[in-house]
Amino acid sequence: MATANGPERALGWVDKLSILLAAIGGLATVALVCVTVVAVFYRYVLNDPIFGMDDISTMLLTVCVAGSICYGSRIGANVHVDVLGMVGGRRITRYTDIVVRVLGAGIVGLTTYALYEQSQCGALCGFFTPNLAIPHQPFYWLLIAGMGAYTLVLILELIVGIIHIRDPRDPNEHT
Repeated sequence: MATANGPERALGWVDKLSILLAAIGGLATVALVCVTVVAVFYRYVLNDPIFGMDDISTMLLTVCVAGSICYGSRIGANVHVDVLGMVGGRRITRYTDIVVRVLGAGIVGLTTYALYEQSQCGALCGFFTPNLAIPHQPFYWLLIAGMGAYTLVLILELIVGIIHIRDPRDPNEHT
């Protein structure tokens, strides 16, 4: 293919967004490791646990997850077994991919919406962490960004898959 069409260019932009989110998640992972080492040292060596470390660890873990969702989907890090591809080849998967991507986009889009609704709940739903009162809303927004980007990925992969339905290989197929 000499030039990329609109949906493939859009996937390129979503890839850049997913790399940014992954970098944020990676930094949070490094911070989580540091926090865990400090917490273990204080708890077991100094016998003086640090108040609120669970809150910090939970929020850092949320950032790690939010950063990895879209990026993991784009690089094929999700665990999958392509039984239909082994049995029927591209002849079957060109149609089942459409169904799976529509269902996936629907489910992930619904999850994104549910995260948005939960983020709007506020103090009635326990808006803060129990010990340090860290507000949940910024972390919800990061999860919304990760899940929304993944929804967009599934929709764009669906469109690109339909454009290339007659090709011998889906351009978004992970090997």
